[in-house]
Amino acid sequence: MAIRTHFAHSLVLTYALPAEVLHPLVPPGLELETYEGHGFVAAALVDTRALRPAALPARFGADFLLTGYRVFTRFRTPGGRVMRGLRILRSDTDRRLMVFGGNLLTRYNYRPARIGTRCEGGSLEFRVDSADGRADLHVRADLGSAPAPLPAGSPFADARAARRFAGPLPYTFEYEPQTRSVIVIKAFRAHWDPQPVSVDVTRLTFFDHGPFTGTRPVLANAFHVADLAYGWERGLRRTVSGGVR
Repeated sequence: MAIRTHFAHSLVLTYALPAEVLHPLVPPGLELETYEGHGFVAAALVDTRALRPAALPARFGADFLLTGYRVFTRFRTPGGRVMRGLRILRSDTDRRLMVFGGNLLTRYNYRPARIGTRCEGGSLEFRVDSADGRADLHVRADLGSAPAPLPAGSPFADARAARRFAGPLPYTFEYEPQTRSVIVIKAFRAHWDPQPVSVDVTRLTFFDHGPFTGTRPVLANAFHVADLAYGWERGLRRTVSGGVR
């Protein structure tokens, strides 16, 4: 269903990996988004307020801390339109209400985690302790550094190229194997102006497991937004060739 919320803070860290590492994570119907031979995975941390179904007023919403890992992809329609978006790899949340309700109504596959955040003195901090230890994360962002230069070793040539990979993107995708369909969720966002910030990542376990074992992800950019309206429209089921079902 359609969802509305307010982002108090959203911090997205984008990591570059060799495209061949990420190709197996892209299901039928989607293409890997690349830049200079790299694919990209976004680690997003979001402090949401008054999250609720779009038909309800804000007073019926609830506050959640959400984290997610997404691979940058694109989806082509039969008419040649290209939708740029993120394919879901993992989602965590600090409240069991979101685990139950989110998994009942979406394909985000939320897992429970202990998530804390603090913003003071121009510093934004997130700490995530995942239930299985596979998505622990501790990061501090210097909000006063905006606009910060690209991280050392970033594959992007300049800030303009990096901004194209400032998640979240306009669409989120998930593959439905039962019907060989791609679920397309369009985002709604107001006053979208992500700012590059410098970050200090002291713990990140997501890339230590599964298909990422032995890889060396490189922090390619980090963007922050705050105090804006955000939401998702109802998902649409499309064939892998792009047609609407």
